[in-house]
Amino acid sequence: MVTATRLLRVRMLNGALSLAACTLTLVPAGAWALNVDQVLRVGEQQVVSRGDFVRAAVKLLNLTATETDASLPYVRVPSAMEPYVRAAHEKYALRAFGKDLQLARSITRGQAAQVLAALHSLEGDGDTSYEDVDANTDEAKAIAAVVARGWMEPQRANYFGTRRVLKGDEAQSMLRRALGQSDTEPAELPERLERQKAQAQTITINLTGGTTSLPKQAILETVWQLIQSDFLFEDNIDADEAAYRAAEAIVQSLKDPYTSFLRPAGVSSLNTQIDGEVSGIGAQVEQRDGILTVVTPLRGSPAEKAGLLPNDEILKADDTVLTGLDFLQAVEHIRGAQGTRVRLHIRRSGAEFDVTVVRDMVKVPEVEITWQGEIAVVTLLQFGRTTDTLLRGEMEKIEAQNPRGIILDLRNNPGGLLHAANIVVSNFVRKGSGVAQIISREGERDDSTEFTPTISMDIPLVVLVNEGSASASEIVAGALQDHERATIVGTKTFGKGTVQQVVQFNDNSGMKMTVAEWRTPKGRQIDGAGVTPDVVVEYDADRDVQLLKALELLR
Repeated sequence: MVTATRLLRVRMLNGALSLAACTLTLVPAGAWALNVDQVLRVGEQQVVSRGDFVRAAVKLLNLTATETDASLPYVRVPSAMEPYVRAAHEKYALRAFGKDLQLARSITRGQAAQVLAALHSLEGDGDTSYEDVDANTDEAKAIAAVVARGWMEPQRANYFGTRRVLKGDEAQSMLRRALGQSDTEPAELPERLERQKAQAQTITINLTGGTTSLPKQAILETVWQLIQSDFLFEDNIDADEAAYRAAEAIVQSLKDPYTSFLRPAGVSSLNTQIDGEVSGIGAQVEQRDGILTVVTPLRGSPAEKAGLLPNDEILKADDTVLTGLDFLQAVEHIRGAQGTRVRLHIRRSGAEFDVTVVRDMVKVPEVEITWQGEIAVVTLLQFGRTTDTLLRGEMEKIEAQNPRGIILDLRNNPGGLLHAANIVVSNFVRKGSGVAQIISREGERDDSTEFTPTISMDIPLVVLVNEGSASASEIVAGALQDHERATIVGTKTFGKGTVQQVVQFNDNSGMKMTVAEWRTPKGRQIDGAGVTPDVVVEYDADRDVQLLKALELLR
């Protein structure tokens, strides 16, 4: 019996993988399946230990260490705590404790802030008005970061309480907020989160009989028995490697670029894409016909600075040929330590050339709001937890300023979560309006908006798209175009119209599988076709003519 836990019943639309994964902004795989109260089992007024807090934070964020054999620079680490210490150490989250972690000691509010900020790779302004916090220290930066996000609150206006021990109720509240389960969310959202948690489930797959038995099972079992009993080079027999390669071969036989078997390290990489940060070049990529292809370089990333563009094919990394490699193996050749260089051999429109990229820690912001006079420009860089839970509140603030128009910039947005796309559309159309048609083997269903709009219907809207706008971006553009609520400006979008679901098995391996196709509310097929703008404006490297056209339409 193999147990598989469904990580995302909220659907993932972005089948691409980031080479420099994202910030801690998206829903962590499995986050809704983990209950804070169950992970951090302490009474409301009970003092929380360092070990309990670190273990709970690492488990809830689903973090795992990439280095499992390297020695740790700490003394007296209990074996049961070692996996959590390793994961936290790799995020530089234990510096507040020194070499002797003393995990049984109580954790202070200041130390908890430092741990959680480091696990999320956050750093705030070092200036502080708190009399008990020294300015421009790691502690000050961490406290500024968690307070700014509403995860913790000062005990008084000019006093944070950094040396006070952390109690159970505050620790649980802090962790909930860091997972996007803030007590101050709009009233409608907790109900939806409860529905998502209720949908998280454990399924059991019986691989020994019935309709789920393996193809050629008798032959596979016989081959393995012969290897076990008669193969000469016994040291080369690796049961895990054999099983993983068999699973990979089965999945590869489906010939779907968005469906893949993930070894434990691969699941960890996917989790960081959904909610994390790694060192790399900063590009969303996917595998097309065995070739690693750029969906979009992330804004401000090393890939963008090096001039990589959507649809660039990455044929080599240094001297390693990537074509034909497993997707995650190819990705790992491009990722690497911060500050190191990788020479990529690129094919673009038939021409081939080399590009050298300096790897860096890439953080992906999610929502940026600026103003061009009376016109609000809302830039979405991906569809994740921030968009899903906080965007509507930001749009209400824009509405209160009575804008002349709104520009929704989805250029180079590779997608994300289906429900986040629904949330975006809900700001501009009436409650119950169609967002997408979802077609699966179970049948067809309509995905519709759940909330009332935040933006008045008489405020004009322009949506900017390009060839790097994929998946959830195309859902939003297609829905708003079908409802004639927005003018779409730019170039034709990427053309990804399928939905993936992720399952994780009991050995921490997993599988990302295409389970549905989506179409626009009027039934337009997007997969392979994309969304064609109402006003086509080609990219200009010297001037942002697409944005200028949007401003012209609204003025």
